[in-house]
Amino acid sequence: MALPLLAGLLERGGATVSRLDLPKREELSEHEGLFQLVESMMGFLPNSMLAMARNKPLLDAFAGLGAAVWAPGRVSDELKAMVSFVASRSAGCQYCMAHTAHSAVEKRGVAQEKFDAIWEYETSPLFTPAERAALVVAQGAGHVPNAVTDEDFTELRKHFSDDEIIEIMAVISMFGWLNRWNDTLSTPLEGEPVGFAKDHLTQHGWTGKGHI
Repeated sequence: MALPLLAGLLERGGATVSRLDLPKREELSEHEGLFQLVESMMGFLPNSMLAMARNKPLLDAFAGLGAAVWAPGRVSDELKAMVSFVASRSAGCQYCMAHTAHSAVEKRGVAQEKFDAIWEYETSPLFTPAERAALVVAQGAGHVPNAVTDEDFTELRKHFSDDEIIEIMAVISMFGWLNRWNDTLSTPLEGEPVGFAKDHLTQHGWTGKGHI
């Protein structure tokens, strides 16, 4: 299944950053331990988490979900990172595209050459048949309405066990939540992912509109 790159979605309207006032980090001292942990893993503190911190149970639940999704498992961090990017690209979320692209290369072990070819993952020789199957499902699942077909899932099951598919689906689903959170709130992008996106995504239609 080949879906369009949804360039039109990348140009849709956005708010003047931001639609919601973000609390300052120094006002959230009860969360500082979590913030430092996230910062050590990502290299920065996402503004999305500052917004979530207005609701402590929500932030705690999200942190637990993220820990479970990214915990070492049967599926590699590299593939999880590529799945998160392709799903977010399909959804058209500019914020999450920048985050997942930066994380894939800087934190999750995806070679720059391979990431630069992700736009042609279905034909690039840098991707294995298993990776292609996972990314096809990620792309279809990020689309609204959902565009994953029975044939897509049959191909996925040729390469992955049911337990591995659950890990892949967990990544897709977590970013489905984040795609809606960040594009609706027009969350401001942080410096590190903005810089990476400007260097590697703008030639593919990324503008950061509504987030920078």
